Amino acid sequence: MGLADARERLRRARLYLVVEAAAEHVLPAALRGGVDMVQLRDKELDEESLLRAAARFRAVCDEHGALFWLNDRPDLALEAGADGVHVGQDDEPPAAVRGLVGDRLLIGLSTHAPDQFDAALGSEADQLSVGPVWETPTKAGRPAAGLGYVRYAAERGGDAPWFAIGGIDEGNVGEVVAAGATRVVVVRAIRDAADPEAAARGLRAALAPGPAAEGP
Repeated sequence: MGLADARERLRRARLYLVVEAAAEHVLPAALRGGVDMVQLRDKELDEESLLRAAARFRAVCDEHGALFWLNDRPDLALEAGADGVHVGQDDEPPAAVRGLVGDRLLIGLSTHAPDQFDAALGSEADQLSVGPVWETPTKAGRPAAGLGYVRYAAERGGDAPWFAIGGIDEGNVGEVVAAGATRVVVVRAIRDAADPEAAARGLRAALAPGPAAEGP
């Protein structure tokens, strides 16, 4: 798959699941429920174990036509055959990552404030995360950016694919959509659900209709 095709699939994506390797068992149900993209984020694994997990994640994503992302490591994302690599504000900047990966990977970038979002819009990043909307244990110590930041991204983001992230679940996703988000990232809302497929389906149904409904 070329970068242009990957970017088109990214444009249609609405529901993005981020999980560690130990949560691999939820992937089939989550993908059946409507997850478009999966990120393997596991800071505890050594490189060999991470690549083994990535191979399994890649295979499941392929079965369901989902994009597969790896966190932080462009080198390992290339080795794993991922579709994209997601980096944070403290990692290599998108321009440096693009220099490493060329046209072989999508690049995602975390943003936490309006100035970061504005800078990211002009960068090599293909997609942005916006948050955390609410404080979340998956990003311990990072203060909530709030719904105001979601509204800012909605006003300034244009056609750029951006995903609201942070404490989002089926009970509050409507607030995020009302603030202007059409794409969300979740962790616990699906990973820890009694029925991951139903949780994914509920989240996907709550998101504003858009290009995700077009095509397969």
